[in-house]
Amino acid sequence: MKVYLETYGCQMNEYDSELIRSILTSQNYELVQAKDSADVVLLNTCAIRENAHQKIYHRLDELKGQKRRGEIQVVGVLGCMAQNLRKDLPQAAPIVDLVAGPDSYKRLPHLIEAALDRDTVGFDFSLSEFETYSDIAPERVPGVNAWIAIMRGCDNFCTFCVVPYTRGRERSRSPESIVNEANSIVAQGFKQITLLGQNVNSYAHDGSDFADLMEHVAKVPGLPRVRFTSPHPKDFPRKLLHLISEYPNLCNHIHLPLQAGNDAVLERMNRTYTKKEFLDLVDEIRTIIPDVSLTTDVICGFCGESDDDFADTVEVMERVEFDSAFIFKYSERKNTIASRKYPDDVPDEVKTERVMQLNALQRGISRKRNQAEVGKTLEVLIETKSKKNDKEWLGRSDQNKGVVFSAAQKKPGDFAKVLITEASTNTLRGKLVNEAIHLPIVVNGH
Repeated sequence: MKVYLETYGCQMNEYDSELIRSILTSQNYELVQAKDSADVVLLNTCAIRENAHQKIYHRLDELKGQKRRGEIQVVGVLGCMAQNLRKDLPQAAPIVDLVAGPDSYKRLPHLIEAALDRDTVGFDFSLSEFETYSDIAPERVPGVNAWIAIMRGCDNFCTFCVVPYTRGRERSRSPESIVNEANSIVAQGFKQITLLGQNVNSYAHDGSDFADLMEHVAKVPGLPRVRFTSPHPKDFPRKLLHLISEYPNLCNHIHLPLQAGNDAVLERMNRTYTKKEFLDLVDEIRTIIPDVSLTTDVICGFCGESDDDFADTVEVMERVEFDSAFIFKYSERKNTIASRKYPDDVPDEVKTERVMQLNALQRGISRKRNQAEVGKTLEVLIETKSKKNDKEWLGRSDQNKGVVFSAAQKKPGDFAKVLITEASTNTLRGKLVNEAIHLPIVVNGH
């Protein structure tokens, strides 16, 4: 059977798709790149925002004709949306033959076979207290960065978030299994590893915490760069900050989700930190890692957010000066605490106005912080061709800033010293150091 797998959403979904490919190929399924040649189409989905749901429903509508003509035998919806909307999907999308949550991927071969043998929809929504997939070697597409999920699930229960209900409770992999996977990744030629978790700093396994794990991974031979995402401000390990400042391969970039800058809103979100505690943490981070790059997530228009509440978020954004920010309108998710407890009472036009205001503010801050890089020489890891000019490369600095430059003899996975000559809101531009620096010509000792 030929399977076409589509992935939507976050880095954890990308990693899960690598696990799914490995599970299916071990059972003699063929993963194909051309969707028109597939017998089975699987959609690995996200449930974080409403537009993620709408994207999947639109895709299922597109598949109706192929299914009706018999070009596709099985259509499956996997992942977080499948788990969250398990009761609604069969009625909303009758062409779906199987629905499986994030802890059910090992049963996919069975579910596909069952879908072929009968007319009813196959389900598997069991959430495990133990499943980490640490016994599955992900089937990765060759590239520069490789993901490692160090844990699954979440115990934070932020009121706006579906993750505890779609991915279950927190459970961490052993440090040994993670280090073994990291060694395998290096042997495959990857230059960067990103450790994943809904809240990585909650990692805990037999006395080892996240800082301990980061130190183990930093010591993997031949590993040039290590990143992680996402931590939670409430329990950020200070030891980790000192490790980042000490180990050159631990990147000087921290994604620190703010979500809101007002204490009352943070309390309704169950974020368990205050505006002052967040700002104190930022000050501590920048004291220990002076050249750190900070990025964040912000939700505009959460339940009950007044103009004064929003002004606190603006104040935090102005004070912290994040290098970049992902800014979203609040989107009520089914089955969350907020959907049961708080009315979604901020008008959509107000949410939109606040998003626009924060985006305008952040664009100015990002431009300012990027312009401060002009004149510096940065070590850049090349990732891919530039979207605008295929004669130029796009890479990333240690601080996770995109850098565009020309280098005829370079390729993805190579490192380059780049002198930054220009900066925009989203991108740095530069020249290879050996092309940009011209030494004076010496004639007869002068």
